[in-house]
Amino acid sequence: MTIQCEYCGKYAGSIRALTSTPCIRHPLGPSRGYHKLYEGSEKAVYTCKYCGKTDKTISNLTNSKCSKHPNGFAKGNHAPSL
Repeated sequence: MTIQCEYCGKYAGSIRALTSTPCIRHPLGPSRGYHKLYEGSEKAVYTCKYCGKTDKTISNLTNSKCSKHPNGFAKGNHAPSL
C-alpha cells in the first residue's frame, strides 16, 4: 500500500507518520496545515479534478496553480482526482 499526501505527493511509512507533519503545499499556505492522505489508488498518470491536467506524479501535478480552481483563477494548486 502506498501512503502519500494529496497536497504534495510526499510518501510516508504510515498514515500517522504522514499526517503528523506539516505540508509545504497545504491549501492554507506552506506549513499551515498537515499532510492529507491521498485515498485514491496509485496510478501511472494523475489527473487534476478541476481542469484535467495530467502528470506522472502527484508532486509534479500539485506543484503548479490551476486555472479552474474553485477559489478562482490560479488561486489554488491542481488537485489529484481519486
